[in-house]
Amino acid sequence: MKPSKGDERLDLELVKRGIAESRNRAQALVMAGDVRVNGEKVVRPGAKVSPDAIIEISGESRWAGRGAYKLLKALDVFPVDPSGRICIDIGASTGGFTDVLLDRGAKRVYCVDVGYGQLAWRLRNDERVVVMERTNARYLEPGHLSDVPEIATMDVSFISVTKILPAVEALLAPDGDCIALVKPQYEAGKGLVGKKGVIRDRRLHRG
Repeated sequence: MKPSKGDERLDLELVKRGIAESRNRAQALVMAGDVRVNGEKVVRPGAKVSPDAIIEISGESRWAGRGAYKLLKALDVFPVDPSGRICIDIGASTGGFTDVLLDRGAKRVYCVDVGYGQLAWRLRNDERVVVMERTNARYLEPGHLSDVPEIATMDVSFISVTKILPAVEALLAPDGDCIALVKPQYEAGKGLVGKKGVIRDRRLHRG
C-alpha cells in the first residue's frame, strides 16, 4: 500500500499511541517481529501507517528491553544474586538489565548511558533508580556515586569493554561482581571484522 498524506512512521505511531514508552523501544518491538499492522507483520520501523491502522503487539516482553533475557541467564549461571545490593548498569539504554536487577531485589541501580531519553519511563520514575544519562562510563570515578556498587552489569556498543573495565573496577566494592556482555565485533581489531560486522571465527570469539 502506498503511503498517503497523514501517514506516520510506525515507530513514531507506536509511541504516539502509548504502545511503546520510547522510540527505541518501538523500534526494538518492530525489528523483533512483534508488531502487526492490519493483521500483517511489519519489520521496518520506518514503514508508513495510517492514523486509523489497527496495530497489534504479539509476544511483547514483560521487560523494558530484550537484553533482559541475556542477564537473566547470566545471573543464574554464574550465579550472582542482586538481592539487597547496590548495582550499576553501564550501557543501560531502555533498561532491560536494570529491570531484571530490580526484579531480583536490587536495593538501588545506577543507570549509566552516553545517550539520552532511552530509559523506560517506569524505570526512570522508580525511586530505586539513579539516572545518569549523557555519561561516559570510562570517566566515572567513585566520587560521582553516592554508594559503592556491589554489582556491575555492562552492555555497550562501538567500544571494547576493556576500555571501560578499569573504571568499573575502581567503582566496585572489593568483593563486587561484574557481568559484561562481550561483543566480538567490538573486541577484535578492525582487520578481523567480516562483512556487516560479523565475526565467524570462533577462535576470535574466545580470544
